[in-house]
Amino acid sequence: MRKFGFSAALLPALFAGTAFAQPATTPVVETDKGLVQGLEQDGIDAFLGIRYAAPPTGERRFMPPEPAEAWDGIADASGYGAPCMQLYTPSGPNASDLTRQFQSIFLTGTEEKIDNEDCLFLNVWTPDAGDGGKRPVMVWFHGGGYAYGSGGWPAYNGRNLAEKGDVVVVTVNHRLNAFGYMNLAERFGANFAASGNAGNLDLVRSLEWVRDNIAAFGGDPDNVTIMGESGGGSKVSHLMAMPAADGLFDKAVIQSGPGVTSGKPAEAAAYAGTVLDAAGVESVEQLRTLPADDLIAAIREATPADSGFARGPSFGPIADGSILPRDPFLPAAPEQSSDIPVLIGYNKDEMTLFVASQPWFGRLDEATLEMMSGAMGEQAVAAVAAYREMYPDYSPTHLASAAMGSRFVQGSYLLADQQSRSADAPVYVYRLTWETPVGGGILRSPHTLDIPLMFDNAKESAALVGTGEEAQRMADMMSDAWIAFAKTGTPSSPLLPEWEPYTVADRNVMELDLEPRIVDDPERAIRELGG
Repeated sequence: MRKFGFSAALLPALFAGTAFAQPATTPVVETDKGLVQGLEQDGIDAFLGIRYAAPPTGERRFMPPEPAEAWDGIADASGYGAPCMQLYTPSGPNASDLTRQFQSIFLTGTEEKIDNEDCLFLNVWTPDAGDGGKRPVMVWFHGGGYAYGSGGWPAYNGRNLAEKGDVVVVTVNHRLNAFGYMNLAERFGANFAASGNAGNLDLVRSLEWVRDNIAAFGGDPDNVTIMGESGGGSKVSHLMAMPAADGLFDKAVIQSGPGVTSGKPAEAAAYAGTVLDAAGVESVEQLRTLPADDLIAAIREATPADSGFARGPSFGPIADGSILPRDPFLPAAPEQSSDIPVLIGYNKDEMTLFVASQPWFGRLDEATLEMMSGAMGEQAVAAVAAYREMYPDYSPTHLASAAMGSRFVQGSYLLADQQSRSADAPVYVYRLTWETPVGGGILRSPHTLDIPLMFDNAKESAALVGTGEEAQRMADMMSDAWIAFAKTGTPSSPLLPEWEPYTVADRNVMELDLEPRIVDDPERAIRELGG
């Protein structure tokens, strides 16, 4: 070819060392079901879209996950697998510029275009898949509640964490919303007894895959840390109480998502019945063959528009007495996880991310704040008063947001209290107080801010954390601590003071900021409001 005055044979040489250079392939790795090969990401071996269970479709729809079938040849692991069918996304035609900015690292809108029932895939990043190493393994369960999300969001890219810590990072897709958490036992009988917890059984299956295969990727199956934020934190909490997960992990990280209680079977069955009626499903055959998009449409029809944040019905694990014997952390922490070190925490201004698109955000005056809190009840009034004392510089908007986010505070401390009362292993509590400069600083320390920092993805996540030295310093600090926790069960960093465990007698909390410090019970007033 001479159209442009040069030979096509020169193309590899011309593009070598540029953004167009062909990425190197990884070593071929043998899993228990077949061979896989991925691509390097700047020197780190990345295996994306590995199938860890059989497609949960047809006869397997709403059933517990089954092992994947073996394959011939070398499976392509160069691109992410499909996310589960997505139920909800915070974007839309009226999304703010700031919301769309965040979509660059949390691809919620994009994933509605590519979602699929066939979604049981995971991703692995490892410094060297072929060296026979025994590195700590850090398994991440995504946020998005139990309704949407995937392990393929750019903010979750494990490349930097794997390189910095010499660890193996795994992210997981699993069944969500009705596909993973619709309790069909009452309508269709005992064959569907697991349907209300199928999504969490997927997580267990992914950990079984890690146990059986991660050594081939340079990981240590005897040193596995499970981690998650928001809904992912709840998933971690529930795995700590699931007998099927016992022995599959060694440490747990719960970020802005304490899962203290679970759904109740009767309520979940009633919600399922409403969805099935909206879909016109009367038989098991119809249940198996209903198009996935039609089921999503039925969920939207059957769910009140204002559902969410503990209002109205929603999908999630249920305490069925078997798969999940009881609420994870009530009346006490799960005995099976008494030997699991726990790192748990939250961000100072969780709710700003959710309410920033509301017409009142940034415009509240004192009179309107008083009316809003009064309408929400006595506890909201007390929370506003407590936050006003804690943060005298907060505007009415930020006081309202803080009061709405008090559930993150109360749930985190309740879980930490329960675990520290009975566990043999230590509990460590953090509170992220560093404020992002994006949007003129209006979000302060919002939900999800911790993710790019502990993943050491500050540069790649400038949409959320901004640019400059501060964000990278926070990423250095937090990724150090998370890596140390995965390696030793103690979060530490040269950038942090000594981090003492949390107990009900010594409520040591690490405030993560440019000048980190250990503080004693920093939100006592809010914690005590939770009972």
